[in-house]
Amino acid sequence: MPKINSQRLMADLQELRSIGAVETGVVRQALSEKDMEARRWLKAKFEEIGLATTIDGVGNVLGRSTKNGPALLVGSHSDTQPRGGWLDGALGVIYGLEIARALAEDPETADLAVDVVSWQDEEGSFLSCLGSRSWCGTLDPEMEKAATNKEGVKLTDAIAAAGLTDVPRLRIEDGRYRGYLEAHIEQGANLEVAGEQIGVVTAIVGIRAMRFCFHGEQNHAGTTTMARRKDAATAMYELAHRINQDFPKVADEATVWTMGRVVVEPGAPSIVPGYAEIGLQYRDRNEAILDKFEEIASGIADEIAARGKIKVEYERTRAPIRPSEMDEGFQAHIAKAAADHAPDKWRHMPSAAGHDPMVISDKLPCAMLFIPSIDGVSHDFAENSHEEDIILGCQVLADATASILAEGRGS
Repeated sequence: MPKINSQRLMADLQELRSIGAVETGVVRQALSEKDMEARRWLKAKFEEIGLATTIDGVGNVLGRSTKNGPALLVGSHSDTQPRGGWLDGALGVIYGLEIARALAEDPETADLAVDVVSWQDEEGSFLSCLGSRSWCGTLDPEMEKAATNKEGVKLTDAIAAAGLTDVPRLRIEDGRYRGYLEAHIEQGANLEVAGEQIGVVTAIVGIRAMRFCFHGEQNHAGTTTMARRKDAATAMYELAHRINQDFPKVADEATVWTMGRVVVEPGAPSIVPGYAEIGLQYRDRNEAILDKFEEIASGIADEIAARGKIKVEYERTRAPIRPSEMDEGFQAHIAKAAADHAPDKWRHMPSAAGHDPMVISDKLPCAMLFIPSIDGVSHDFAENSHEEDIILGCQVLADATASILAEGRGS
């Protein structure tokens, strides 16, 4: 099996980290100046090892092997959250680069084709999994046209500012790929708590989101009696409380939901709020549970509106992402490599976070590998992983890449 170069791996990760570095983290949001600088850097690195590399019309960076297929595509994303960690996404991209190099350097695997990719906007600054959706041909033109970031910048304008408006967009090549592999930090604490080093991902959860808007009547907080009030915020609080009471009745232990964004207007202590808004996101690998959650939440909103004091509007705020199963054959290859390198320190596990394979799995067999996150922290400057886990994860995925490709050739 090929042997990765751990010093080279860590040096590349640190160099990519320096592009957009802020404190201990990285700010490299999709289509920003630093994001595009990183993508140009990746293009040069891919070309150094002989990959025919393209930055396409949404910013995907794809390094294509010139060797005969079938090929495996290995990668992740290099864009970050607004206050992002240095490994989220970047780990999988640099793993792909190092795996392509390591296989090329070993005479036994030098003829195997590994393509490497950095997808655009996995984090959803404009549109979640923008790059992989575009590559798969499943990007909705109307959603793309309407997409904006939190500053109100239109996606189409950001693409233009990056100089990509007239650049062709890559599409999946029929018949080229055996499948897609991605490595990622766990972004949770399960592996660390168990003292384990490798997670073999079985499935990625489905994700849905809704927004609820409450329209009441703004009024004086001292002179408006409780009986006369049309308090939009109180209605919103009721919805949130009842969701937290009713969702557990149908959830399982892995189901999660979050109400992480709230608006109350005008937001003054002496004014009865006339408007309130809350966002709800929920995740599970069972679509029946996701369906039930939507039914429960919308039913509560309808009940509140039916009393006649508060007008309630609600809508889905993202295209639903279906739960996706990872390829069992690919899982077996990763599991064998994990057992070889970290006996009794690996597990099968679902991903509670969304990743590009949830889009790509409709087109190609996919698999994912996790390494531990220190203290389970991610989407924050404090995000980190131990160097020994970073190196081990890359070696395990390199072994799996080689064995999958060798199997595909019947050797």
